[in-house]
Amino acid sequence: MDNTTRGKKGEEQAAAAIENAGMKIIVKNYRQKFGEIDIIALDDETIVFIEVKAWSAFGMENLQYSLNARKQQKIIKTAKYFLFENRKYSNMAIRFDVVFVGNNAIKHLASAFMESV
Repeated sequence: MDNTTRGKKGEEQAAAAIENAGMKIIVKNYRQKFGEIDIIALDDETIVFIEVKAWSAFGMENLQYSLNARKQQKIIKTAKYFLFENRKYSNMAIRFDVVFVGNNAIKHLASAFMESV
């Protein structure tokens, strides 16, 4: 399976897991010039920006190293733009999560990183 197919399948599995956890997905694959956010969802009164990582070659124990500081900053910048465009969400609490999909397992890491001030 190529990376594009694996990524798309991983995003579908992550979306199902997010919805099963009670979150409401509001946007998938939000793209701007800064970058992309795989899934944007509501978790009660919190807006959650979710990066999906679909891996097959590595064990789940190594996946937390997959999101470097540069990628985090791109996600944060893209999230800020989303909030600017969608002001109805701008007063909500925000959270950045990562969902790892690999080897028939899904791991949801809530508050995986924070916006650096």
